[in-house]
Amino acid sequence: MTKKHYNTIFFRILFILTGISCCVFLIQNNLIYSAFFCSLITIFLIAEIYFYIKNIFLFYDRTIKAILNNDFTADFSKHSSFENYKTLFKLYDNLKEKQNEQVSKDLIYRSILNNIETGVLILEKGQDDWNIFLMNNYFSEHFLVPKVSKWSYLKNQLPSLCAIVEERNFEEIKTSIQIRIEKQDLQTFILQASNTKAYDKEYYIILLDSIQKVIEKKEKEAWINLMKVISHELMNSITPIRSLTQNLNEMMQQESLSKEDVEDIRDSVSAIIHRSDHLKEFVESYRKLAMLPSPNKEKISLEILLADALKIMNPLFKQQNITVNNIISFNRWLSVDKNQMEQVLINLLTNSMYAVDGKAEKRIEISSEVKNKRIYITISDSGNGIDAAIEDKIFLPFFTTRKDGAGIGLTLSKNIIEAHGGYLNYVSEDDKTHFTICLME
Repeated sequence: MTKKHYNTIFFRILFILTGISCCVFLIQNNLIYSAFFCSLITIFLIAEIYFYIKNIFLFYDRTIKAILNNDFTADFSKHSSFENYKTLFKLYDNLKEKQNEQVSKDLIYRSILNNIETGVLILEKGQDDWNIFLMNNYFSEHFLVPKVSKWSYLKNQLPSLCAIVEERNFEEIKTSIQIRIEKQDLQTFILQASNTKAYDKEYYIILLDSIQKVIEKKEKEAWINLMKVISHELMNSITPIRSLTQNLNEMMQQESLSKEDVEDIRDSVSAIIHRSDHLKEFVESYRKLAMLPSPNKEKISLEILLADALKIMNPLFKQQNITVNNIISFNRWLSVDKNQMEQVLINLLTNSMYAVDGKAEKRIEISSEVKNKRIYITISDSGNGIDAAIEDKIFLPFFTTRKDGAGIGLTLSKNIIEAHGGYLNYVSEDDKTHFTICLME
């Protein structure tokens, strides 16, 4: 209750005590009728204060229950003259405003989730089972599933999905899954799931993406990036060639040519030849990437493969005063195309050589390990690492940071490793770069 409430009750109690005192005084003086009248007034004051306090508590009780039930439909503007409830009205209005903001945010989030082309399913942990907190429109429409409220109901609709989630005990998942929608053929999806907790509640978020859409998106991004590089390279050659030919055409329109004109023509022709050769090399590089032959696999030891690659690179390392430390202490037999795999190692070692150029400590390290029937070969260098701004471009065809680089070394290496059923990865940390080749044994 407010201070005004306490003041009002205090004065009412004071009046009651005064009335009781008057009644006692009148009775002592045998003024019976006056005492009776005074007692009636006192009883009325007691009844009035009772109902006054009761109404206060009832009003507070109704308002607090409305807040607890998230019922903010009441309008207290007509009670603005009730100064005693001013603080309560302010609390109610503040909570009402926050509730409206939260509802608006929920509507926006749900609208976003319902308009993305990814299946989104959010589960909330109940006492006995998981409840479906949210299922977006794409999930419901694509998998032809009604928006049920219980996980147990969903298991009847999508048993293949639910079985995988339950097998993993509702833990983090990132895998591919095949789902049959009604009587259609099996479709492959990328399944990602994670567990999170908020305000003592546990949620499980499931995302499903069609693998075809993922592939199409990656292909589209790759084509856009490739076309940017190709168009940039072509324009770098075509623009100066066109400018030089225009100058030559203007010179040839003259009736006579001076010695300086002849010299300009000679320089222009030389520049055109140089740019044409560069353009030819660019096209040849593209053909090399596009027409990579299938690997002709043969059994070869890891030790011999590395020794042959280092034998080719050692003269260059000695010229640059580069220390190469091969810390591989075991040998393994690999089924690979020797020439192609040797090219990959040379490309990675060459990149490391340029990475340490200008550094006080020029060191390259080669290491390896075997895990889960796979062999990992890592080439590390003491260079400056890869700038975060270009990390997503290093495997892009024709992208290079070197003036004399063709920009196909890493792309070609990646394609060769993938053709062998493996992958090429890199990690940039502590101003160092580690390229790792992963191959099946």
